[in-house]
Amino acid sequence: MSDLTVGRDLNLASELYLERIGEADEQGAVDMVLGLLDDGVPAGGLLLRLIAPAQRRVGELWAADEWSVAREHAATAVSEAVVSAVARRARPRRPARGRVTVACAEGEYHALPARLLSEVLRLRGWRVDFLGASVPGPHLITYVHQTGPDLVALSCTLPTRLPRAHAVLTACRSAGVPVLAGGAGFGSDGRFARLLGADGWAPTADVAAEVIEAGRLPSFPTPPDSPAHIADEECAELLRRRPELLAGVLEALVCGGSSISAHDDRQRENTAENLGHIADFLCAALYVDDMAIFGDFIAWTCAVSRARGAPPESVVTGLRILSDRLRDLPRAHHFLTEGIRVAQTAAANGPR
Repeated sequence: MSDLTVGRDLNLASELYLERIGEADEQGAVDMVLGLLDDGVPAGGLLLRLIAPAQRRVGELWAADEWSVAREHAATAVSEAVVSAVARRARPRRPARGRVTVACAEGEYHALPARLLSEVLRLRGWRVDFLGASVPGPHLITYVHQTGPDLVALSCTLPTRLPRAHAVLTACRSAGVPVLAGGAGFGSDGRFARLLGADGWAPTADVAAEVIEAGRLPSFPTPPDSPAHIADEECAELLRRRPELLAGVLEALVCGGSSISAHDDRQRENTAENLGHIADFLCAALYVDDMAIFGDFIAWTCAVSRARGAPPESVVTGLRILSDRLRDLPRAHHFLTEGIRVAQTAAANGPR
């Protein structure tokens, strides 16, 4: 089947596939994709050009508040079932290309991109050990020593996982095993992958498969020495104080006359969860000394809050309280000051 025919078939199928996973129609989605496979659409094309884009669209629909968390979870579960069905039906080559360990960084639960990469590599003749979501660093390193892979592919969708990913990268490098970092958590251009010692980076599963297939590692020059800010104490201190800090900010919001004082228990739980995310992204930004991680997250949070009917001004208030309580951490205080400016801009420029 030609690339043109494959592209046309997948373009026609994408809307229907999204509809079926959005309705949690597992059997319908599986039957549809296996039908395409039986019609001659390559399994790798289905994995990378139908399922992967659909999952990105699912995330966009959740962020726009068009889909609930439950619907997003249900859709992802259906796609995972579809991947399993494709893997069972397709006949991969006998492993003859080397051994690859694929895993998600500890704390990273977005496992579907790594699973897609694993199945595509199997189809291309690699022996693949897929370890799944949130693999503790020490266990991953032990596994690497026990099995001796030719490569580790480490997935990280969110930059909040970078400190733990860094430990894995360092240990693998010490063991002489190259690491291909994957996912947006390492930066939109892979800059954090290089900074933390990866041998290469790929933004998506299809690019990662091509990099591995072509044997293009290493794609980075010798990494720089670990920057001084990774070794400083601000990130560790923020983590140490995190529970009492967030509890204090939430109490200040409730008692300070903000709109949260009128919220019900569920809404306050959501606010507490959002504050936790703010602290985690701040810590990640401090770890790699990159304000863009924090600023981009604040802008995204304001957009998601507005989509859910919550004014971005509440984000500004929370950031101000947090900033006042972290004046003894100069870099954190500076990042929070910049974050306040981002949130204020979002509040001023967004739709009323």
